[in-house]
Amino acid sequence: MITNPTRQRALRGHKPTRPTPRAANTAEHQAVLAWRLTPRDRWIARMLWEHRVLTAHQITALAFPSFRSGRQRLRELYTWGVVDRFQPFVTIGTAPMHYVLAPAGAAVLAAEDGLDVKTLGYRHDRVFGVAHSLRLAHTIGVNEWFTALVDHARHPHPGRQPELTVWWSETRCARHFGDLVKPDGYGRWRDGDRQVEWFLEYDFGTEPVAKLAGKLTGYAALAQATGIATPLLVWLPTSRREATARRLLTRTWHELEDPGRVPVATAAAELLDPDATHPGPADEVWLPLDIPAGRARRRTLSALSDAWPHLPPPATTGDDTALRPNSPHPVIPPPPPMPPAAESRGAHQPGRG
Repeated sequence: MITNPTRQRALRGHKPTRPTPRAANTAEHQAVLAWRLTPRDRWIARMLWEHRVLTAHQITALAFPSFRSGRQRLRELYTWGVVDRFQPFVTIGTAPMHYVLAPAGAAVLAAEDGLDVKTLGYRHDRVFGVAHSLRLAHTIGVNEWFTALVDHARHPHPGRQPELTVWWSETRCARHFGDLVKPDGYGRWRDGDRQVEWFLEYDFGTEPVAKLAGKLTGYAALAQATGIATPLLVWLPTSRREATARRLLTRTWHELEDPGRVPVATAAAELLDPDATHPGPADEVWLPLDIPAGRARRRTLSALSDAWPHLPPPATTGDDTALRPNSPHPVIPPPPPMPPAAESRGAHQPGRG
């Protein structure tokens, strides 16, 4: 041992061999991916491009029947250079693996859209920069919020079939509305005959509540400019912070020229039932701002449409559940149907609006 010590490199765990960025962009590698990638793999790549970063648990909830099958497939996608991954430092426990789009995955999406990677706007260093972003936890929190809706919809509901039909990221919202407001996301939920759409303000408890209330003027300006009254959902971490936020939001809301153009509802994460099978934003946790907290019970997400009967139903394109990569305004629906059992085990190789 003294005369022939073991090298540190020999102590490292096995790491799968990956193509270099240059090799990942070659025609040969793209030809291999054309044989290996399934529609679900391409859907995952597009979700990562739209929402910047998703954890292994989130991707599993969105697209796989089990964590084991998701972990196996994500490992293969990582090996092929379709996705990249990192694991943030946490003071307690171990953080889940975080996934972003890798060069080979960007090349696949660009080819699908009839673009080159440069026109797509992809740069690996910028994409991977989210690993060091001070907003990483907030981005993951917003994505977890929407993922919980998809996960809720994927489980049986006797006599009902709820569905998240639209999910826009913060980046897409900023591209469309950034001159007036920058919501953390836009969504649309359908449950039977009920439909509700919303902008999301996901409060992480790190900014002054007065700043959150001040955003109502921007949403009022957007409603006036577009002629569309879109509800605003404010998600807060605790009931105490929600109570404080409701006081300031109510004061600002009443000062608007036409408060009815900006319907607002609030909810607190700690109101979720920890014993529920799939707790999430679809549960009975929402309280419209124009109803005093002590005079009404909270509503489910779908029941919010009854709280604002003056709002027309959300306009639809007639095909809200279809993923259209070539559309300038694609919607991001729940994932494709579950694949055959062989693919679930990772054995398959070829294959507002």
